[in-house]
Amino acid sequence: MPTPELIVPDWPAPARVKAAITTRRGGISHPPYSEWNLAHHVGDDETRVSHNRALLRETLQLPREPQWLEQIHGTSVVEAKDDGRVRTADGVFSDQPGLACAVLTADCLPVLLCNRAGTRVAALHAGWRGLAGGILAAGVARFSEPSAELMAYLGPALSLPRFEVGVEVLEAFFEAARSEAHTDAMAAAFQPGHRPLHFQADLYALARAELTALGVSQIHGGDFCTGAQDDLFYSYRRDGQTGRMASLIWINP
Repeated sequence: MPTPELIVPDWPAPARVKAAITTRRGGISHPPYSEWNLAHHVGDDETRVSHNRALLRETLQLPREPQWLEQIHGTSVVEAKDDGRVRTADGVFSDQPGLACAVLTADCLPVLLCNRAGTRVAALHAGWRGLAGGILAAGVARFSEPSAELMAYLGPALSLPRFEVGVEVLEAFFEAARSEAHTDAMAAAFQPGHRPLHFQADLYALARAELTALGVSQIHGGDFCTGAQDDLFYSYRRDGQTGRMASLIWINP
């Protein structure tokens, strides 16, 4: 079995805050889910997914099962609990040491948040619907500190050249604009597409625009493309039937 391959976010998080993002390399799933699929809902063999999740806990030396979510492209952010339940939400936060927050993606944008004190963390699943709907604002609201005291890391997502959307997506973002500056920043995140009334959308730029509008200035990451880097990442747009990566953040016990 290949050695599990992880991405460790490069950001100035407090020492007690740990984060990791899985790649597709290192598990036991067979094509089209090869190799380290961590999602039970995509048609993969349940036993293999369970093995891959156990491998994740072992690799990260997690003392407890992460808080897994049933993601629905919404804006609900729930508190992680150590009870083994899968919660329906697109974001999760925790202040319990050793209890990891996790989101699954295969083109959508995973966003990790923490405060400077290292006492609370959150993981958010941000596709375009969640971004336009306010998932980042919902995540920021789960912290008691001013947003200037938070920092964010943007994990692997579909990049602008690979993400064509219809005009309704552009309109959804503009309707959610918080200020003229926010509108301008979002406008810069769209370029003309290859078809009439279609645009190339930059999820990273849209997330940065939203976080900046919310007062979060420390924004890191945003350097990958799930669609282009097929050796590292699953991509739903590229492959259709495929696996999911996990983005996790937790407070060290």
